[in-house]
Amino acid sequence: MKTIIKFLLALFVLSVLPTTYVVAQVGHIESPLERKARLEREEAARKKKQQQEAAARKKREQEARERAAREAEEAERMRPFRELETNMVYVEGGTFMMGATSDQGLDTKEWEKPVHQVTLSSYYICKYEVTQDLWEAVMGSNPSYFKGGKLPVEQVSWEDCQVFITKLNQLTGKNYRLPTEAEWEYAARGGKRSNGYKYAGGNSLDDVAWHYGNCGTKSTTHDVGTKRFNELGLYDMSGNVEEWCQDWYGFYSSESQTNPRGATSSLGRVIRGGAGSSLLRDGMCLIGSPATRPIAVPTSACVLPFEFSRICNAAACGRCIYDAKGCIANAPINCIGIANADELMN
Repeated sequence: MKTIIKFLLALFVLSVLPTTYVVAQVGHIESPLERKARLEREEAARKKKQQQEAAARKKREQEARERAAREAEEAERMRPFRELETNMVYVEGGTFMMGATSDQGLDTKEWEKPVHQVTLSSYYICKYEVTQDLWEAVMGSNPSYFKGGKLPVEQVSWEDCQVFITKLNQLTGKNYRLPTEAEWEYAARGGKRSNGYKYAGGNSLDDVAWHYGNCGTKSTTHDVGTKRFNELGLYDMSGNVEEWCQDWYGFYSSESQTNPRGATSSLGRVIRGGAGSSLLRDGMCLIGSPATRPIAVPTSACVLPFEFSRICNAAACGRCIYDAKGCIANAPINCIGIANADELMN
């Protein structure tokens, strides 16, 4: 019996001791110093976590600000290129009579003849002259005499325009170029929508163009698109600054032509349109006249501003002209274009 009791007692002790030990451990009462140390550790861990979260949040906010700044900078850098593409106007191809037609009345020159039939394919052309904003975005500099982001660029040679177009195409992945003289005149006349006006957009020069008569003695340039547009929605084709075309200078032929590209070679290029230094009755303001058509070397320079070139998707290159004082001027290139009418949509 005693043996049984001892055995049961041993089992009881074995079963109770671990429990007693755990209870003793769990039920341990912290001393004040132990509690203080534990709370300090917990507080330090909490503060460390808060600091880490704050640092991570600050880093995310800083990265977001930097990303927004980069995006804004990139958006501003690309703004002139987006505006350029948005401002391209479709010109449906067709046939027209090029040169000093009856629409121009008596304000014509012999070098604007003979009138001849020209047929053109469709293309896009920019509604505005190339602005200083766009030129500077591409070239990183602004050679213009009169400064202003929305003013047409001037004081640039035909060769300058070719460098500009090459860089523009590299930046945009497009195929811009200057218009041929035929493309320029067809667009200035209003293409298939032509109403037979004397000037590009109407019969009143003051309404459609900045010229010597309304620019004052300084003959300053003006923001693009501030005069009345023509039948295609194109501005400043008859004034503000003269515009380079792609062609070499050459005399007109009486024969019908399709997509003419001008002379194969010459002493200089051709420009079209009027300028702030153009006289009211000067043929430079007439849409049927090639501004002035004397031969001029496009690398020469002159103080007075002349027009860059217009954006056009057919061949295009600015023409050089003489100013009122007889010096050879650098016409700005405000005509750039896309190779075909479908490319703008790609």
